[in-house]
Amino acid sequence: MVTLRPMGESAVLAEVADLAAVTRLHAALAADPLPGVDDLVPAARTVLVAFDPRRTSAAVVGAWVRAAERAVPDAAPPGPRVEVPVRYDGVDLVDTAELLGIRPDELVARHRAAEWTVAFTGFAPGFAYLVSPDWPFDVPRLTRPRTRVPAGAVGLAGSFTGAYPRDTPGGWRLIASTDAVLFDPDAAEPVLLPPRARVRFVPARERVRVGAGDPAGGPSAAAATPSPHATPSLRIVAPGPLATVQDLGRPGRASLGVARSGALDREALRIANRLVGNAESAAGIEITLGGFRARAEVDIWVAVTGALADVSVDGRAADAYAPLLLSAGAELSIAPARGGLRLYLAIRGGVDAPTALGSRATDVLAGLGPAPLRADSVVRSGSAVGEIPAIDGFPWSVPPSALDMVLGPGPRAAWFAPAAVDALVEVTWTVSPDLDRIGIRLDGPALARVRPEELPSEGMRPGAIQVPPHGRPVILLADGPVTGGYPVIGVVPDAALDALAQVRPGDRVRFRRG
Repeated sequence: MVTLRPMGESAVLAEVADLAAVTRLHAALAADPLPGVDDLVPAARTVLVAFDPRRTSAAVVGAWVRAAERAVPDAAPPGPRVEVPVRYDGVDLVDTAELLGIRPDELVARHRAAEWTVAFTGFAPGFAYLVSPDWPFDVPRLTRPRTRVPAGAVGLAGSFTGAYPRDTPGGWRLIASTDAVLFDPDAAEPVLLPPRARVRFVPARERVRVGAGDPAGGPSAAAATPSPHATPSLRIVAPGPLATVQDLGRPGRASLGVARSGALDREALRIANRLVGNAESAAGIEITLGGFRARAEVDIWVAVTGALADVSVDGRAADAYAPLLLSAGAELSIAPARGGLRLYLAIRGGVDAPTALGSRATDVLAGLGPAPLRADSVVRSGSAVGEIPAIDGFPWSVPPSALDMVLGPGPRAAWFAPAAVDALVEVTWTVSPDLDRIGIRLDGPALARVRPEELPSEGMRPGAIQVPPHGRPVILLADGPVTGGYPVIGVVPDAALDALAQVRPGDRVRFRRG
């Protein structure tokens, strides 16, 4: 029996009995797509169904999910067969075997003999959670997670096994390693281990084989260099605390473990692009806090939007929210922001940078997209297609230091004491210094839970308000994880996320029930 739980205005969490039921429901939904549904994210006990409220509704999505549940077969159709070459050389192999009361060679034999199935992906792009009916063990995670687990490490946690696609922190017990390319954003199929794939671990001397034996291949270099028509336009003199290339992101790929990413203040980027005649979706530069300087390599039009900061060209004051013509050799300076947090710099023709999964956005959590800009980086522009608007200025306002926003329903509000749910909308929360592109922690009273157990991983969305064990809410942003194990008490509407992109430590946030 499926239980539908709202996840704000644009997603529904379909909860079922167990992981096998998740696999069957996900297969049934994927086989009968509903117009307006953007993403399906299977997890341990749930399938997150993300949809566009302009094209469908929660009621229609709910009816579709229930119809799919009734049509679910006893077994989900199998996915492709994948063989992954491994070496059983993990640093935790001996200790894990001892913990399970078996010999290391027996642990290796059991792990290799099992046929594994990808239950879901999450944590990082291409990170697959594999399960097997042949695997009887429940392996506790490390009490103290490592700050760095190397790419290719194969680990155990709970009833799962999985391999790390890139260097990340992690708390799984490492028993092996692989050289297989688990995630390649330039490949036709970027994820080696998609949901429902059947996986076996084989000795490392064998190649990875997918389906009928096609080689998985290595990373593609197709997008490693900019377009040959790109023009070197700006040279970074000082990037400030963080300057990244951003466009409107990678929506609709959460089932691969890929976050939406993209500009946090999407409206500010859209306006900046319009001011220089670009398409709204063109890539620009997101500048955190200001302190940015760049020198024009050619005559180039630019526009600065977002936070309140003094803008100057060769030491002379210039307007924000207006097209600016930089002559070759001129230096653009953006002082530290006095209001708001993030500024956006559009250049005519858009930033031409390598693409990953169809986007130039830098995802700081997943490591996708171009590296953050550094001093002496050269920013290239593409070909201009539109006209420069003939305007003297653009109406705009300073980002406020106090936000009031509607709170949408969260799927796990019942995990919290009624007083905690009331406090969420009665308290004025303070933005903590712990904020980045992944999320914003709010300081205030701890929100008490009535269910202390660990929540199995489930799909997340930008705007979801998670509550970790410390009790303070965390609002996930565009680079946040696509699955998570902290309960979501409420969800900020998508339209409010642009304003949240501009909050600074010490700013105030209030929620009100919708």
